[in-house]
Order: sequence, then structure tokens, then C-alpha cells
Amino acid sequence: MATARSTDGIGPVRRAGRAVGRALHLPFTGTAKGIRRATHAHGAGESGLGKLIELHAVNSAGDVMVTVALASTVFFSVPTDQARGRVALYLAITMAPFTLLAPVIGPLLDRLPHGRRAAMAGAMLARALLALMMSGAVATGGLELYPAALGVLVASKAYGVVRSAVVPRLLPPGFSLVKANSRVTLAGLLATAIGAPIGAGLQHIGPPWPLYGAFTVFVAGTFLAFTLPHKVDSAKGERRAQLVKYGDDGRQKPGLRTVGPSVLNGLAANASLKALSGFLIFFLAFLLRVHPLAGQSAAVSLAVVGISAGVGNALGTAMGAALKSRGPELIIATMLALALGVAIVAAVFFSPVMVAVLGATAGFCQALSKLSLDAMIQRDVPEEVRTSAFARSETMLQVAWVIGGAIGIALPLNGVLGMSVAAVLVATGFFATVRGLLAAARRGTPHPRVA
Repeated sequence: MATARSTDGIGPVRRAGRAVGRALHLPFTGTAKGIRRATHAHGAGESGLGKLIELHAVNSAGDVMVTVALASTVFFSVPTDQARGRVALYLAITMAPFTLLAPVIGPLLDRLPHGRRAAMAGAMLARALLALMMSGAVATGGLELYPAALGVLVASKAYGVVRSAVVPRLLPPGFSLVKANSRVTLAGLLATAIGAPIGAGLQHIGPPWPLYGAFTVFVAGTFLAFTLPHKVDSAKGERRAQLVKYGDDGRQKPGLRTVGPSVLNGLAANASLKALSGFLIFFLAFLLRVHPLAGQSAAVSLAVVGISAGVGNALGTAMGAALKSRGPELIIATMLALALGVAIVAAVFFSPVMVAVLGATAGFCQALSKLSLDAMIQRDVPEEVRTSAFARSETMLQVAWVIGGAIGIALPLNGVLGMSVAAVLVATGFFATVRGLLAAARRGTPHPRVA
């Protein structure tokens, strides 16, 4: 009888413990299951796109933690004048070499078509190890920090190029490339929004801790990359895209210049918007530190503008999926006109509010224009070189971002001047491409539009 009473007494305790365990575990398991259902919906789970979406979320979370660590060391930890020198040094040691390396990334990865999963895993592992190396130098901001930062940047862009090449291989039935890219991009934005405050919280523990967090995230991404389907590594039917390529008979073979003006004009237009994005990031980082929003600190002011840009980017991505890439030339021309108009208004009526509005507009226009460019490449570039074309276009856009950032760091901290330069960057793309885009939209295309 005593044994029975003892068992009866233990039973409720065990049941209560299990109930508490389930209650504590449910938010995490429920959230994970909800995320898995969202990423694997509409056939994305069966095609493997869902795993790529999750991998890109991990990639974005790791990148933003590295960004938090570098921003705290290079930018916020010293007075403005010193910070400007540090950022200039950062650009000189990292961005300038990257400008030379970026055009090589796409062609180099073209030579490894059968190792895309390994390339993505390698990009993750490289950043994990570099984040660990940077953790020792991040507190002092020593010169050894910058080569490691360059390595992180190159590995991040290499991942981006491979990811662009992989997406067409993982499209579920009835999925357009625009819709797939929208899902991938939205997952990255959500992960960035979650990872940024986590990185900031780790920063309060100590300068190396965001990099420890990035190390953990990138290690997880290394293993996750190998869970992608084996068809990611297949290069069946693919060839490398050339800007112009001639055969033995002297006739042009398929390439980026043989598919008509739409893709080239769309790429040039996107480059101007990408340059605008890079310019605003660096220029506003210093401008708002010296002249923050009314009643706010520099950190809060930067957060407001950053959130505005993120919201604009998310809205552009969501709208791109809703529009289903109908009339991409007209969409890109409209985005250029919108960005140019807002930049001119921001220059003429310069105010903190207009700065935030321009940031949101730039994010919106860049996201929607990039999705439209993807649609044109899918529509107009022959399938045998389409994957390579995505890789090369991504590389060219990253170079444009670097150039815009360099202009932003070199410019005097005058708000009206900065907004005027922003308008000039967009105007360059507008006047160079909008006529060709509108003409192509009026002519139509013999190729079917992406539904």
C-alpha cells in the first residue's frame, strides 16, 4: 500500500512537470512549425525552395550581427571626425578591393556549377571563421579587423550570386521567379529585423558577442546548405553567359546583349537605384549623427531611417509578387520616376521627414525594380545561359552599391547637397534607360510574360 501511495504521489508531480515543460516548449515549437508551414507552402517544401528560404533567413541574420559589431566599432565608438576616418579606411581596405574582386566572383562561380551547395556552405563557413577572428580585434578596431571584414563581404556576395543562380532550379510548379524571389527576400528582411535587436543586445554584453552570435548562426547555415536538393548542383543544359559571344561562323550566340534592350536597360536602371541605396546608407549614417532627427539621438535617428527603408523594401517585395511581373519595363520606369521625384523634393524641401521618406522610397523602388529585372531575365534570356546571367547581373549591382557608398563617404555633410547628389544618381539612370524601357513596353515582346 505504501508503494501505491508513493506512486500516486509521484504521478501528479510528473504530470505537472510535463505540463510546465510543454507550456515552455510550445512557443518555440509552435513558432518553428509556423515558420516551416509558411516557407514550405504552395509546393515550396517539395521543390526545395522552402529550404533555400530558410537558408537565406539564416544568412541574413548572421550578416546583420556582423554589421552590428562593425558599426559599433567603426562608427559609434569614436567621435564623428574619427568615425569618418575609420569608415573611409574601411572603404579603402574592404570596398575598394571588393570592387575589383566582384566582377570575378560570377565567372569564377560559373566554373563550379556542380558544387553550388558546397559553395554556399563554404561561404557560410568562411564567414563563421572570419567572425571568430574578428571577435579578438573588434574591441580595439585594429587594422587586422579590415581584411577579415573584406573576407566577410566577399563571402556574403559570393553567397548572393550562388543563391541567385540556384532559385530557378527550385521553382515549384506554377511558381514564377518573381514570386520565389519575393519569398526569399521577405524571409531575409524578417530575419534581419529579428537579428538586429538580438545583435544589439549581445553588444551590451561585450563587443565580441555579436560576432559570437554570427559564428553560431553561420555554422548552422553551413550544415543547412547541404540539406538543399541535389538538383541544385546540376548544370544540365547550362552555359556561361557572355556580354557578347561569337561562334566560329561569326554569328552571335545567346548572351546578355543578344536578347534585346530590355534586360540591359533594366540592369542599368537597377544599378542607379542600387547606387542610390549605397549612397544613402553611408551619407545618412554621418549626416544623422551630426544632425539627428528632432529630439532624438543619433542611434534612434538612424534606426528610424533604417526601419523606413526596411518597410519600403518589404512593401516593394510584397507588391512585386502581387503584380506578377506584368509589364516589368513599365514598372522599372515608374520606379525610377518615383525615386527621382522624391529625391528632388527632398533636395528642395530638405527636412528630417523627407530624409525618412526618401529612405522608404528608395527601399520600395529598389525592391520592386529588382523583381522586375529578374522577370525580364527569366523571360528574355535563353534558358541555357539564364542561370549565369543572374549571377553576372547580381555582381554588377553589387559593384554599383559600392560606388554609391564611396560617393556617400566622400561627400561633405550638407543635407541639401546630399539629396541633390542622390537625385543626380537616379537621374543618370532615368535619362539613360527610361526611353528604351518605355519603347520596349510599347512594342511588347514575343516572349511570354511571367504569370
